[in-house]
Amino acid sequence: MSEPTASITHAPPPAYDPRLTNEDLAPLKKQTWSSYNIFAFWMSDVHSVGGYVTAGSLFALGLASWQVLFALVAGIVIVNVFCNLVAKPSQVTGVPYPVINRAVFGVLGANIPAIVRGLIAIAWYGVQTYLASQALIIVFLKFWPATAALNTPSFLGLSALGYICYAILWVAQAAVFWRGMDSIRRFVDWAGPAVYVVMVVLAVYLVSQAGWENISLDLSQGDSLGFAESIPVMLGAIALVVSYFSGPMLNFGDFSRYGRSFEAVKRGNLLGLPVNFLFFSILTVITASATVPVFGELITDPIHTVERIDTPFAILLGGLTFVIATVGINIVANFISPAFDFSNVSPQRISWRAGGMIAAVGSVVLTPWNWYSNPDAIHYTLGLLGALIGPLFGILIAGYYICARQRVAVDELFTLDQGGRYWFRKGYNPNAIWATVAAGVPAIASVLVPKMLLDLGVTATNLTWIADYSWFIGCGLGFVALMVLERRSPRITAA
Repeated sequence: MSEPTASITHAPPPAYDPRLTNEDLAPLKKQTWSSYNIFAFWMSDVHSVGGYVTAGSLFALGLASWQVLFALVAGIVIVNVFCNLVAKPSQVTGVPYPVINRAVFGVLGANIPAIVRGLIAIAWYGVQTYLASQALIIVFLKFWPATAALNTPSFLGLSALGYICYAILWVAQAAVFWRGMDSIRRFVDWAGPAVYVVMVVLAVYLVSQAGWENISLDLSQGDSLGFAESIPVMLGAIALVVSYFSGPMLNFGDFSRYGRSFEAVKRGNLLGLPVNFLFFSILTVITASATVPVFGELITDPIHTVERIDTPFAILLGGLTFVIATVGINIVANFISPAFDFSNVSPQRISWRAGGMIAAVGSVVLTPWNWYSNPDAIHYTLGLLGALIGPLFGILIAGYYICARQRVAVDELFTLDQGGRYWFRKGYNPNAIWATVAAGVPAIASVLVPKMLLDLGVTATNLTWIADYSWFIGCGLGFVALMVLERRSPRITAA
């Protein structure tokens, strides 16, 4: 199969500086993705084990069903709006996220958000691969019971069977990625709908076992909340939905650049986010609700649901399908983005494929199976990095829409000429860097300080809920900080 990048990109023009350019970072010559391709992209993002658990968990917050659905829809509508905002600059210019950031951070300063985003993706890539490997372990244990002897911790906290399943998925994901963006697009086009088919079959089977009269769409546990009490919980649920999709939102320019038009991208977002997510959420709660009469307890993890059915065909079909679903989201959310990010750091030394493999190897070095089981490690590690997603988003939006007035000189993104529009000061825009600091420090503090004070016994008041809004805090402060700094000392101008 021919490499797709050769068919949809062109070799960098001679005027482009090789220190900033390779074939994968250059503006696309042909943008061919349709609304369906964008729709399928979001199906792969939503239809994962993490997405299922996240949607299902919201039905156990003590809220009425209509309040939960309102929170889900409100959250995903916010995500839809922000995705359209981040999509346009990359779709119009045909360049990925780290390159469009050169117009705001400078041709060298753009490596700062690229590296931050790459580190976040590496961490989540390892976690998602590990979660998918757990589904594969269930399949092994069911069909090859002798492998149970290999399923005891042996080296660095993971069993031999765990390593085998992790390696299988690691190689499978790398193989899909290595074949290029066109193969990834075809995989995503198929994987999203395939997971829907299996989820519908799973829901129909469980409902038939439980009886429709035993299905309750209200899965709230504990005391029901009054309307006034439910408002902060609903706001927290909305923030949770936005935070869950904050990574794909920031990464979305890497995919919208392939859209044949901005209108096609917006249609794909509308179908893939509000419409798709609402149907997915309803399907999730019906399936989760049916587990109560069938198994005697609420199960919101689809892997455990399939395991409890205890039918070989169901375990094989369900296990492999959720593996495929997780592989889909892992490739689009946590593999492609660091590939562009690390390639942007040194385009001639690090190709797009090499950048992706750096992320894949890094995910193993982090041994995610160890720290993912430690809530404090997750809170401090991913919270620290994730709190910076908001500022990077806010700064890009302010820089492109307000300061540059949606006009970018594309060729100037690829020159190190000191007289270039995006050279700023030694290749860096000090306003963008200071805005990152001004927004990033409070966002990080909102995640770390309340939990630290609680753990140290300094206060008995639990303010850790503030961390739920770290993305909004960082995004708002980043937007405002860049606006203020650019008004005091303008550096970004409209092309």
